[in-house]
Order: sequence, then C-alpha cells, then structure tokens
Amino acid sequence: MKITPLIGLEVHVELETKSKMFCGCPADHFGKAPNTQTCPVCLGLPGALPVPNKKAVESCLKIGLALNCSINRLSKFDRKQYFYPDLAKGYQISQYDQPFCSEGFLNLDSGKKIGIERVHQEEDTGKLQHTVLNGKKITLVDFNRSGVPLVEIVSKPDMASSAEAKEYLKKIHEIIRTIGVSSADMEKGQMRLEPTINVCIENEGGIHYTPLVEIKNINSFNFAVQAIEFEIKRQVEEYENTGTEKSLTNKTTRGYDSVKKVTFLQRTKEEAKDYRYFPEPDIPPFIIEDDFVEKIRKELPLLPDQEISSLEKLGVEKKDAKVLVSTQNRLAIQIIHDYSRDDRVDPRKLASLIVNGKLDPSKDTKAQYDSLTKVGITDKSVLTAIVQKIIDTNPNVVAEYKKGKTNVVGFFIGQAMKETKGTASPLILSELVTKLLNS
Repeated sequence: MKITPLIGLEVHVELETKSKMFCGCPADHFGKAPNTQTCPVCLGLPGALPVPNKKAVESCLKIGLALNCSINRLSKFDRKQYFYPDLAKGYQISQYDQPFCSEGFLNLDSGKKIGIERVHQEEDTGKLQHTVLNGKKITLVDFNRSGVPLVEIVSKPDMASSAEAKEYLKKIHEIIRTIGVSSADMEKGQMRLEPTINVCIENEGGIHYTPLVEIKNINSFNFAVQAIEFEIKRQVEEYENTGTEKSLTNKTTRGYDSVKKVTFLQRTKEEAKDYRYFPEPDIPPFIIEDDFVEKIRKELPLLPDQEISSLEKLGVEKKDAKVLVSTQNRLAIQIIHDYSRDDRVDPRKLASLIVNGKLDPSKDTKAQYDSLTKVGITDKSVLTAIVQKIIDTNPNVVAEYKKGKTNVVGFFIGQAMKETKGTASPLILSELVTKLLNS
C-alpha cells in the first residue's frame, strides 16, 4: 500500500494598520479592554456603511506580488454569510471569485514549487472567551478584533509531508515580516495556520482518497507539524477500518489539542454554496491600474530567498545566511555587505562570528573582527616588503621551492607571522608569498 499525503494550507495574517478594514476604530486590539474599540460599522449595525482601508489593500497586493501572484485588475468584495456569535452582522466582508491576487507560487529549498491559489482580503471576526460565571460555563464575545484587516493566503494541496508544510509556513512568515505588512506574531494571533489534509491511498483495489479535513486556528509551526502528522495517521487508520472515501459532503473541520497532541471533530465543513456569496453592495468594484501595481512592486525590499542568495554570493555559508535573514538581523546583513568590499575582512568569517554570538554588530565591528581573527597588519604594501625581505635572506629555501618543494611556503608564512608578532592576515601572507616566489 502506497500512502501519499495531500496537504494545503490557509494562512491568515492580521495586517498592521492604524484603523480597521472598513471603519476608523483602532486596529491594535491586543490586550485592550473588551469591546472598547467598536463602532456601528464593525458591529454591523443598521445603516452603517463600510469604507475600505487603502493601506490594507496595498498590503494585500504586496503579499501577492511577493508570492509571484497575478494581480486581478478588476476585483471586488463579497458578503460571506454565516451565523456565529463572533460575527455581529451575520456575514463577513471577504472576497470570493475576484480576489485581489491569484495564481502565484513559492519555491521550497528543494526546488519544489508550491502553488498559491489566491491571496484575498477580508475582515477578522470577534474573539470568543470561554469562562465560568456564577458556577455556569458561558461564552463571552469581545468585538475589538472584529473588522481588523485580514489577508488569507491559500495554497494548493502541493505539500506531501509535514516537513514541507513547515518549510512553506516559515517562508511565508519570513516574507510577511520582511515586506513589513505585519509582525505576524503567532502568540498574539497575528498569524493563524489552517492545514487542509487528506491522503491518497494506492492498493490492489485502486486509488482512494480519504475525506478532507481542515484543522482550524493553529498558532505555531511545531503544532502544525504535530497536527498534520497525527491527522495523516488517523485518516489512514480510519480508511482501513471503514473504507470511507472523499465525497462532496463529508469534509469536516477539526481542532488541535496541543496537550494531548490529537485532533478532534468540530463540525461538518460548509461548501462555497452554503455561504451564499454575493457582491458586497456597499463597496463598488476595484479597478487596479498597472501604474499602481508597479508602484507597489518597487516598494518591495529584497525578499528572504533573494537576501540569502546575495549573502551566499559574498561567501557566507547558507546556514548562516538563513539565520541572519530569518531573525531579521538587518544591521548585521548591511555590515556584511559593507565589509565585503574590504579585502581585509572575510564575509564568511564575519557572518559566522555574528551568528554564533561572538561579535556584536551594534558595536565597533572592525575592532571586534580584528581582535577575534587576530588580524592587525593587513596593508599589502607593508606585508609585501616584509615577505620580500624574508625571501631575500633565505636563498637556500627559495631554491628548494624552485625544485618543487612547495611546502616551504609555510616556512615563509611562519617567518612573516613571527616578524609581525602574529598580527598579519594569514590569507594575505599566503597570497603574497606564492606571488613573490613565482615572480
């Protein structure tokens, strides 16, 4: 029996804007007193009219461009109908058939291309708080988060393992932070992960697909890995016991218990028709001009993979480049680029010292580097004179070199290091000794 997991991911990202998606209420809701940042618009009261947040739309387009998406020149908002306590107005303003961005991709380090189905704009919901009051279990609703700008990044089911899913998620996280549209702090709910999983099972009876499962609101990469791995195992066991296959009506949503490390059933998943999408009547369609898209494209910084590649070209090891980029150590990256033009500094060594915590880029980088690498005299004209003097006073050793005993190069380097009290650059000395002996 051959088992192939089919994994897609929805990533929800809260954008960093001063105001909410369709009203003027503050968008920074974390830690604020419940229901103190609401208004008739984000509560969906009768007669309230939404006005789209321009910066949020620009941020959505930035994410789409960073993920190689096509920008749809004609786009619109839609009403997505569903009735939960955290949606005061009974529907969510989202996007359906004409999102801002679609058909993109993200490359994993292996070269595998993960398709991006869509990057669309919507508003966040309120937050449910389960508690006990007067001895009774109750659920309270805080609407401060309701209406906060949210972007949903929907991948195609192109991942075949939890490892690929984790790499994809980490790359999305790095891109979001690099382009500056969100801090994507998962502990604060600014980035939420929702894997959709089923399994292709090939056996003597043919090819079979297990029912689709969407796991909701995971807030860490490791939890996502654990949930995916548990769910793959659970689905295979369920198929072996029941033989149930995927159909149009048996998709479900499940939660993840990070303590027990198991998924649990929540509800049967609605289909698109169940949401009764229709164009949002209070917001006209968007016509996005080419000039506007190009303006936003030019505002994008170097993306993480591009930054890693640029550091590798300077000689930095990939593992160190990935650490510097993933931790957003912008000062260190800039210093490495600046010093790459200095023959006296090895970018590979400099990056390694920073990554391993031996060199603080916020202090005198050159002095620290010289001290740690014991480099003092690096002036080639000074070192050339020293090496030439040693060569001139050791004609017998030079003769041995001319006869093919190239290991005597070490003798000259050693003498030069003694002459400079161990402060010369060995790399430069090696280069000069070889050059002068062959001249």
